[in-house]
Amino acid sequence: MEVSSTIALTTQECTLPAPHEKENSYGPVLVVLGSKGVIKGLDRELHSMGINESKKATFKPDEAFGERMEDLVRIMPIAEFRKHDIDPYPGLQVNLDNMTAIVKSVNSGRVVVDANHPLAGREITYEVKVVKNLTDDKEKISALGKMTGLDVTKIDVKDKDVRLSFDNSVKKNADYFMGKANLVAGIFTYFKNVGKVDIDEEYVRPEEAKQKS
Repeated sequence: MEVSSTIALTTQECTLPAPHEKENSYGPVLVVLGSKGVIKGLDRELHSMGINESKKATFKPDEAFGERMEDLVRIMPIAEFRKHDIDPYPGLQVNLDNMTAIVKSVNSGRVVVDANHPLAGREITYEVKVVKNLTDDKEKISALGKMTGLDVTKIDVKDKDVRLSFDNSVKKNADYFMGKANLVAGIFTYFKNVGKVDIDEEYVRPEEAKQKS
């Protein structure tokens, strides 16, 4: 018997099979149609939907995460992991021939790993609502920023140039620098006319440091 489960949520009102994680954030999710950011079936359905239109649709594996492929399930000696200082356990994510695989079981010195997508071979049901169609370039870039975990303070678009500004309220931590790189890559990917991205960053000396100086 196959048990259904929730794989993604954007609203707290949905019924969950398990308690909510309080740290989860909810809200509209950016989808760039044709970018393979969502499964093939959902991308097709979104193309035909209008603003404020809702739809519930179920997709076969060939339009979702694909059929399961038995040749992606392998049995490996535990020694293969140990020589890389890895102690395998069920659920561990490993890199296998440049593919992400999950350890399914460890028994009698043998490790079963599965490189299939966790949802491969399953029908997937989505309930979606289109809340907005972004047409303004600044809005699109702002949404891309949020998708990479960034709130861009100011966005200027002029001809082939884009200028992004991040004031001192934006924490310049490791996540920021990773998100910034991903945002720039996204701009060059989705805005074919953009030739240059300039970035302005504001850093203000902390009050504590001012008092010590």
